[in-house]
Amino acid sequence: MYAVRRWSVRHAHGMEIFYQAFERVVVALHPLWRRIGYDRLEKPVAAVEKVVKGFLFDCQMCGQCALSSTGMSCSMNCPKTLRNGPCGGVRPNGHCEVKPDMRCVWVEAFEGSERMVEGKKAIRIVQIAVDRRLQGRSSWLKVARDKSQPIEVVKS
Repeated sequence: MYAVRRWSVRHAHGMEIFYQAFERVVVALHPLWRRIGYDRLEKPVAAVEKVVKGFLFDCQMCGQCALSSTGMSCSMNCPKTLRNGPCGGVRPNGHCEVKPDMRCVWVEAFEGSERMVEGKKAIRIVQIAVDRRLQGRSSWLKVARDKSQPIEVVKS
């Protein structure tokens, strides 16, 4: 798994292109997802997502995927589950202080983001804290729901 995870970061640009196309399809299918029912789809879609993203990114299924903002490196693989950058314990060789045989997830994230187009900007956006209630749920369905909601305009 670790080798595939590192491969995904090294190929972050290609992954970014694929994800952008995949996201457009998932969001475009919102009317179908709504007709079937998001609640009915949750378990089967989450199961497929866990297999695919688990293999490619060693995904921890937090339900709030930030891969496109973290150079295709799952920040939840950090032993300290840091969501917005490395701790102060990154070793001089770029390895983790908690797991010395593993490269720091955030060293990987910064390297991966440099290979991406949008990732160069996205990695600088502060991620909100993980909502543990979403653990194990599909972030693909969450994106479809969130991006297909009409934007409310507040008039003053």
